[in-house]
Amino acid sequence: MSINQLIMRSFKKNLKSYYLYVFALIFSAALYFAFVTLQYDPSMDEASGSVRGAAAIRAAGVLLITIVTVFLLYANKLFINRRSKEIGLFQLIGMTKNRIFLILSAENFLLYFGSLLIGTFFGFAVSKLVAMTLFKIIGVDAVASLYFSSQAFIQTLLVFSGIYLLIMLMNFLFIKHQTILSLFQVRSKTEGRVKKVSFAEILIGILGILLIAAGYYVSARLFNGSFVSMNYLFMAMLFILASVIIGTYFFYKGSVSFITNIIRKNKGGYLNINQVMSLSSIMFRMKSNAMLLTIITTVSALAIGLLSLSYISYYSAEKNAESSTPADFTFVTTENAQVFGALLKENGISYSQHMIDVIQVKVDINDIVASEVATFQNNRGIMTMAVVSDRQVEGVEVSEHETLFSGFSDAMQALLDLQDAGTLTFQGSTASITQEYLGLSRDSVLSLYFTGGMPTAIVNENTFNALANDLDPDIQRDSSIYIGFMLDDRGSVETADTLFKSFPFSEEFGNSSQYSESQQQKMNMGLIMFIVGFLGLTFLITSGCILYFKQVEEGDEEQPNYRILRKLGFTRHDLMHGIIGKQLFNFGIPLVVGLLHSYFAVKSGWFFFGTELWTPMILVMGLYAALYSIFGILSVLYYKKVIKMSL
Repeated sequence: MSINQLIMRSFKKNLKSYYLYVFALIFSAALYFAFVTLQYDPSMDEASGSVRGAAAIRAAGVLLITIVTVFLLYANKLFINRRSKEIGLFQLIGMTKNRIFLILSAENFLLYFGSLLIGTFFGFAVSKLVAMTLFKIIGVDAVASLYFSSQAFIQTLLVFSGIYLLIMLMNFLFIKHQTILSLFQVRSKTEGRVKKVSFAEILIGILGILLIAAGYYVSARLFNGSFVSMNYLFMAMLFILASVIIGTYFFYKGSVSFITNIIRKNKGGYLNINQVMSLSSIMFRMKSNAMLLTIITTVSALAIGLLSLSYISYYSAEKNAESSTPADFTFVTTENAQVFGALLKENGISYSQHMIDVIQVKVDINDIVASEVATFQNNRGIMTMAVVSDRQVEGVEVSEHETLFSGFSDAMQALLDLQDAGTLTFQGSTASITQEYLGLSRDSVLSLYFTGGMPTAIVNENTFNALANDLDPDIQRDSSIYIGFMLDDRGSVETADTLFKSFPFSEEFGNSSQYSESQQQKMNMGLIMFIVGFLGLTFLITSGCILYFKQVEEGDEEQPNYRILRKLGFTRHDLMHGIIGKQLFNFGIPLVVGLLHSYFAVKSGWFFFGTELWTPMILVMGLYAALYSIFGILSVLYYKKVIKMSL
């Protein structure tokens, strides 16, 4: 048999064995080419000018290729270990190491660049769909076209060629440093099989669970006022990060073995075939892959968390815009408001106008704030707030000695922890007025220009007049009047927004459009969500493939055990029940731990990103879990094939 025939036969054999690796390579190449194409696509000009889309896509491409590089190098390591006996046989029949390396390089060249070309073709085919998805998410009115970029193709070819050279270097070093005897022993090395769980493993297992629980506990108290300075807050974040990551490693290193050993002891040594194939295998194998599983779990949690937060912000864009700009259009000068009102009338757009006089007053809120945030401690609980009269706020009426706060947000409530009742004191330039606090209303009264993100104090008209006659001029805004325009017909919002943007006053601080703010937030967070989603999908595919390859390796190694069990009389059905339980552990434990990490991370600070938590987070987690489960199903199907071949 000639070398060329040997290469082709080996290529065909490995193509069947490594179909999922080929799929992952094709997928990675397609996704990277589609990303790079976006950078050179002329239809991206509008997105680039508005949200720096090209720069963001370029940065995402770097992260994407980093993920793909790590995956391909790790996958190649698994595959060359699987072929160690084949390499040893080549040496036994007299082939030199250089000749063996040449055969592997030629085979990998066909497999790698064949997949790369197919992936590039698919990337070109879906590039228009990717661009359309991006434009739809960020709300850019642009037409996506099927565009092939020679620059993108050359860049993709160069990047993946660099990865190929790294793979070849890894193979060369492996072949060079292995003896014939060691090649036949590579796959027979144990993966940490032990007869009993040691005291050190029990200690590590308990410590892992405690560290994760401590990280969760601190994250739940991160923004409730427990940490009263930026230094303490920063130290708490570092503690959470360290405790969760180290705890996750210890969990895989000892906790799983410890827990499964307890279950096994409770059975009194009488385990059925399902428990033998699931619990016993998990006990001794998971800890040998502790570092790999820790990385997969941590990065999965990061991807799910970032995607959840970006989707929360995207999902809450309209409500956030309503909080910062209560009316459809907001002005702080009567001149600009009159010009815009006349413009709306000229275009037949009907509206209602509302004006509110606003003053800035220092308020002592010590009695109604439970949180000891450092910024308020430094000011002894005194903050500057916008104050308005109840006469100018529709649907609100308070007595002369009462004050109502309006403009509630989850982030503000988490930081301040405002109580339901108490007293507060308005401090004028010469006198103070003490009021009974009535509580907090979620609806915003003023725009962000006046409030600075804090609540608005609504007082009785007499109290307002008394405060207005005793103002501190140093804390007043340039404008003391809020003018809001509410359109009668919601269908005319886009037209009115276009008219608003056509005048220079649209760029002045204080003048704002609720529709524009909503669209801008959707555009910014939509791009982040698009990038994080695709990077998360890439990591999901690559990490799922890695876990699948590990199961393929374990399945091949355990095939003699299945042969023995079949000869003892166990049916395929009996063995498959145990296999399904094993895969639920292998894929379910990293998935559940990753979801828990991301849940507590999102739960601790989601209110800084939007107004809705559960719907966006559940959708993201559900989709990630469903896609991740596919690899568990593929592993079960592979084991079914192994069991079938065991006799």
